[in-house]
Order: sequence, then structure tokens, then C-alpha cells
Amino acid sequence: EVQLVESGGGLVQAGGSLRLSCAASGFTFDGNAIGWFRQAPGKEREGVASINYAAGNTYYTESLKGRFTISSDNAKNTVYLQMNSLKPEDTAVYYCATAFSPSFTYRRRWHLPARYDYWGQGTQVTGEA
Repeated sequence: EVQLVESGGGLVQAGGSLRLSCAASGFTFDGNAIGWFRQAPGKEREGVASINYAAGNTYYTESLKGRFTISSDNAKNTVYLQMNSLKPEDTAVYYCATAFSPSFTYRRRWHLPARYDYWGQGTQVTGEA
């Protein structure tokens, strides 16, 4: 059974940092992709960052590049999202998701929720002003 479990969310003051974890089970990272998304109240879910293990690439939403970093520990089957210089507008529920066997079009579609096959339950991040 494929499972994704996020953790590490919480309340943080503006300028602070958090590291989110996504523990995966039921599949391996090889040949697949893992993405981080977020959804703020009243807004659509948006892509934050992604690792495509099939191609060896990482992707970021341009506006978050430099503050957010995606990484993984394959031995632990865990993907991380390091978030620095947090702002109140980063407040959202953060989700990880997996896309199985991404094709060559993944580089243009990594940020689209519909591209992903399984999702975690999410973890709340709240940035205080």
C-alpha cells in the first residue's frame, strides 16, 4: 500500500525556518517523482518543489527558489522541504505527493496536482507576522 506521511509543520515567526518531512512507504523513489504542494485557505493547491528521480532533476516555483530547498534521504525513503525566511504568506497546508513513472513532459507539468497519483494528508504551516 502506498502511503505518504508529512510531518514537521507548526507555528513559526516571520523570518524563521521549518523543515518538513515526507515519509514514503509501499514504493521506492527510483523511477518516480515526489512533489511538495501547498494550499492556503480559499486558494488553489500550488506546486512548491519537486524531485524527479527518473531524470535526476529538481524543480521549484520561481517565487520560492532560494528560500525553499527540496532534498531526500533515499535510505530512509523520506523527502524533505527546508523552508527558510518564512513569511506570513507561506501559511498553508503543505502536502507531498508522488507521480509514478514521470514521462519527458513532467518537466512542464510537475507543478500540476493532477499529475500526481498519491497524496499525503498534509501538515499545517503557519507563519506569524
